[in-house]
Order: sequence, then C-alpha cells, then structure tokens
Amino acid sequence: MLNLKDKTILITGGTGSFGKCFTRYVLTHYEPKKIIIYSRDEFKQWMMANEFKEHEEKLRFFIGDVRDVDRLRRACEGVDYIIHAAALKQVPACEYNPNEAIKTNIHGAMNVIDAALDTGVRKVVALSTDKAVNPVNLYGGTKLVSDKLFVAANAYVGTKDINFSIVRYGNVAGSRGSVIPFFHKLIQEGAEELPITDLRMTRFWISLTQGVELVLKALAEANGGETFISKIPSFKITDLAEAMLPGCKIRETGIRPGEKLHEIMVTTEDSATTYEYDKHFIVYPQMTWNNRQQPDLSGVKVAEGFSYSSDNNTEWLGVEDIRALLKEVELEK
Repeated sequence: MLNLKDKTILITGGTGSFGKCFTRYVLTHYEPKKIIIYSRDEFKQWMMANEFKEHEEKLRFFIGDVRDVDRLRRACEGVDYIIHAAALKQVPACEYNPNEAIKTNIHGAMNVIDAALDTGVRKVVALSTDKAVNPVNLYGGTKLVSDKLFVAANAYVGTKDINFSIVRYGNVAGSRGSVIPFFHKLIQEGAEELPITDLRMTRFWISLTQGVELVLKALAEANGGETFISKIPSFKITDLAEAMLPGCKIRETGIRPGEKLHEIMVTTEDSATTYEYDKHFIVYPQMTWNNRQQPDLSGVKVAEGFSYSSDNNTEWLGVEDIRALLKEVELEK
C-alpha cells in the first residue's frame, strides 16, 4: 500500500499533461507534504499555479532544466520521490534536432540519476514509451538509452535506500500530436474523409489516469530495475475513424518516417525476464545487483518467445467501445 502522507514529490516536466493529472490525482487521494513542479517554462508554471490555486500551500514551482545537474541537485534537497516525465517527444522535431534530443532525453536522465543519488531521494520512476522498444526513430533511440540508464542506476545505490524503475505506455488518448485530436480537428472543419497512413495500423488505448495509476503502482512496488506495463485494450485505427465520423471515407496516405504499424511493449527478447500479473506485466532487469531486485514470485513467468503488442493483444475495443470511451477523453490544448 502506497503511503504518500507527508512525502515530498518532484515531477520533472511537471507542467505537461501527465504532470497536471498526476498532481491532481495525488492531491485528491493522498496527503503529500509537497509537490515540486520542475520545468523550464515559467508561463506554463504560472498557468498551472492558477489552475491549482486551491492547493497552493502544497505546490512549489521550480524553474530549471534537466540538462542542468546543479539546479536539479538543489531542487532534489528534501525530496522523497522523483517522477521523471521531462523529455523531447515529438518525433519529427527529434529527427531534425538530434543533439537537442540527446541533451534532454539522455543527458537529462543521467542528471536526474546523479541528483537523486546525491541528495537522499528514496525512489525514482521514469516514464518510458513504446517507441523505446525496437526503436525506428531518434526519439525512441534516446528513450531506449534513458531506460537502460535508469535500470543500471540500481548498480550504484550501494547502501543507500533508493531504487530506480520505469513505466512504459504508448500515446495517451487525446494527447497532443496523437490521432484523436488530429481527427477531431478535421471533423470540426467539416471533413467527410479521414486520412490514415496504413489501414492495418493498431494502437493501445490508455488514459492519463491509467498512466498515473501505473506510476503509483511502481512507486509502491518497485525494488529496482523493473519496467511496469499495463494490460490495456487495443483498437484498429480504422475503427477509431468510424467511431469518430460514422460512415466516413478513408484515404490511405502511406506510413510516415519513424512511424510503426503497431505499438509494442514487451519483445520476445524481454520474455526471458517478464512476469504477468492480474492487470500488468513487469519486465525485470537481466542483470541484478542486490537481493531486493529479485522477481515477485506471485507473478507468472511468461512463455519463451512471448511478446505484447497492439496487434497480438487478447483485448480489443470495437467501434461502440471506442465511441463510449471518447466521451471521457479530454483533448490537450
């Protein structure tokens, strides 16, 4: 059972959609001492401060960049838990600005690890992405390296009471740059035809709240080096189009550079150390550095060659299921 009473939590990239949802969820369900929002955009911090005006005594806004390890160390003083959500995420932007993606997604991850180890932080949970699995674009490549860094960080804890873990999920329903707001904009403009890059395409469906709950599970249960992955339903992009614009025409435009047909969360190579639980999977590290990192034996070891991707899922959403879920989606602005 996770106890956040009187705990101080720092969220990197905390003004993003995840950070705001996590902050509201924790303030509603727990009694933290303080939540520190660490980010580099003072305007977004001001907007968030106004949005959370009723909780101002619990919130602190710390301007800083994950590229700046000294600033991170200062922010981490007295912090119990870190949620690392800061990243450059737009695939085309990362392709065009690879050095910037590396500085934020890789060097930034290293800085978070160093600052946590140096300041007495107890747990760090880093947000990953399906794009880090068998990456085909620079963003995915940088997040793969980031994941490896957070797993390996457990080798450096020594006698310190700290561990590092990862949560992995794909695009959140309604998030900026994803397909739902794209279709929504076209429909608002009067479109009768929706473009789809490949008619075979599938995706997982996860809400922001489900993403937050997975992070809280990792905070409660992680011993070090695990990657937590929710069991969530899949859907076909063609069914999403039908759910959003019934009877619409579909135009196939061709898959874009860096885009995958399906989201994959667990590879066949991962199956050697993956365990299945009631509502999630855990990929345990292939190398362990202390007894705390052993698999939880209440889980069931998956079969050799197992993989978990949006096209081989056992749970699927139909058109009516999608239509019902769309009513709960809040589009990011």
